[in-house]
Amino acid sequence: MDDQENRPLQTDEPTVLDYLRYRLSFKKSGEVIKIPVSNEDKSSPAPEVGRGWPWRTLGALLFALAAQVSFEPSPDRGWIFGVCLYGIAFGLLVWAYLKSECVPTPPPEDLCMPDSGNINSYFLILTGIFSALAFLAFSGNRFNLVNLILWLLATGCILRAFWMGSDGLSAPIERLKYFISRRDWSLQITWDHVLFALIITLAVFFRTHLINVTPPEMISDHAEKLLDVVDVLNGKTSIFFPRNTGREAFQFYLIALTARLFGTGISFLSMKIGTIALGLLTLPYIYLLGKEVGNRQAGLYAMAFAGIAYWPNIMARIALRFTLYPLFVAPTLYYLIRGLRTSNRNDFILAGLALGIGLHTYTPIRILPFVVILAIGLYLVHKQSAGQRKITIVRFLMLATVAFVLFLPLLRYITENPDMFLYRAFTRVGTWERPFPGPVWQIFLQNLWHALRMFGWDNGDVWTVSIPHRPALDVVTSALFHLGAVLLVVRYVMKRHWRDLFLLLSIPMLMMPSILSLAFPAENPVLSRTSGALIPVFVIVGIALESILGGVSSRLDLSFGKGLTLVFGIVLFGLASLQNYDLVFRQYQQLYEQSSWNTSEMGKVIQGFANSVGSTDTAWVVGYPYWVDTRLVGINAGLPSRDYAIMPDDLESTVTEKRAKLFLINPQDQASLERLTSLYPRGSLSTYPSQVEGHNFLLLFVPAE
Repeated sequence: MDDQENRPLQTDEPTVLDYLRYRLSFKKSGEVIKIPVSNEDKSSPAPEVGRGWPWRTLGALLFALAAQVSFEPSPDRGWIFGVCLYGIAFGLLVWAYLKSECVPTPPPEDLCMPDSGNINSYFLILTGIFSALAFLAFSGNRFNLVNLILWLLATGCILRAFWMGSDGLSAPIERLKYFISRRDWSLQITWDHVLFALIITLAVFFRTHLINVTPPEMISDHAEKLLDVVDVLNGKTSIFFPRNTGREAFQFYLIALTARLFGTGISFLSMKIGTIALGLLTLPYIYLLGKEVGNRQAGLYAMAFAGIAYWPNIMARIALRFTLYPLFVAPTLYYLIRGLRTSNRNDFILAGLALGIGLHTYTPIRILPFVVILAIGLYLVHKQSAGQRKITIVRFLMLATVAFVLFLPLLRYITENPDMFLYRAFTRVGTWERPFPGPVWQIFLQNLWHALRMFGWDNGDVWTVSIPHRPALDVVTSALFHLGAVLLVVRYVMKRHWRDLFLLLSIPMLMMPSILSLAFPAENPVLSRTSGALIPVFVIVGIALESILGGVSSRLDLSFGKGLTLVFGIVLFGLASLQNYDLVFRQYQQLYEQSSWNTSEMGKVIQGFANSVGSTDTAWVVGYPYWVDTRLVGINAGLPSRDYAIMPDDLESTVTEKRAKLFLINPQDQASLERLTSLYPRGSLSTYPSQVEGHNFLLLFVPAE
């Protein structure tokens, strides 16, 4: 039993009359009255209304914004001035907190739900039987009908064995049936519902706007993935895909389903549709997590800023596996934190489901089990776990068991191919590919520092997933994040609540796949391997904005304070939206166009040649160092299994072909051009004018003999 239940009744606790006054006085959903809800909160009384301008809070925000503006990329960018401004901002913010001027709304109270501790032993035994059979059936790195059925049976049995409630898993289905069968329907719309819909609509715009153009071209990683998708569609249903140093299976089946369902074929668009949709699916969980550790406003603000941010937008648009990392981090953390707060066993089970499925998505998510362990450990050593420690360990074991059952296919693959499964990770964290370039502890500390400063200073130099050497967050979001981090530090010092410390520590933990690039420290930071951290980052942003706006509103007259808060919030969000739009659709777009090769234009040229006077068999792209990936030319030409490359030494082999021929040549490859013109003096040479400056290529057309 929670130790709070044994405390004596306090006279300053909210009474039923207080609750009725609150409900009768304020009709709009989402308004927050900050009154003490427990003994822990009495040390920080609610801000009083009408006590003058909240100049400390506003000063902290303005100094933080000015500091972040100074960190924006420029030829004379320096860090000293910005650090000094941030120092002033943090000092004002701590002062504002101590004066109860800017205090985050306390999260929901901890509950103690009854748990009989019963486990259905019959279904637990069935789980063991089906799991063992599935493990044996997953041999040979193949999914098939038999092992899938056994795996699903094992998953269903473990859920039934652990799920708490007499109605088991049928309760949601029964509620849905009741909802559909009702004759009388009523719909209640609050301002929060309207705001939620507007945020989702804006996020959909930011994620789908110019979907075919931004980014415009595929790179070699896309070719590797699409070739694996071709294998899937041809019946090769792998558990783990060894091509390109090995990758988990989730996205390959998603792309195959998208290609068949929407008729988009083996294309960049098929990849984008899935990752963008899953990126949008992450947003409601950011809202729920923000609501769980803060309140409804904090969740809405977190979701809003995540919806328009350039970091998650690019992760989704590049259409690789990167967006799957935050997708499964969000529900895992949400259900875990809610389960620890409410003592609800079923939340632990749902967290195990999210974790187990997530392990089939993207290699960096292998750090997530350690993040779960961190959360459990912090909870157990804090006073909030008093009376719940033993049952929490039991529930954690349930979570781990559910995740283990879902991990079974990969576990079988590991037993057969451990080197391949570990290769991608151990080439970075170990010496499988190259020795460490220095003392390991120094590299680790340097990587940690470089990763932690990426939010406001430098997000790395990988042009495919970022704008090199700029902050990972826009000016407004970065300022709010740093202010929010300081608020959580101060609140933790004052209140000692494990959730605040966990939110802060989860960020470097979720960035470890990048930080632990010890053999290749130049690869750190990179927005892809750190993408799981964007979940707690934007939750902290939401907490910061809720605290600032709440402080401004509460210190001024009711009507004036609300109006000023609304205008202030709209201005901040508007500025963030404008900068993020520019970052994605102008800066990133232009950089990507210049850095990638125009294989789509080459594919269209070959396709046009084949549909007119030539054939797909008589077109070639002459190989040249660091030029196009000729597999992508075939994919863009509609022939994903065709590689159009021909090496300069093999050009003579084309002479025997009597049909019309077409050669695509790099303008700098004068040696191949001279050889071809000597082989085909009747050939017609022209230049294809690319839409991107500097990406023209030569066409040598040889008519049929």
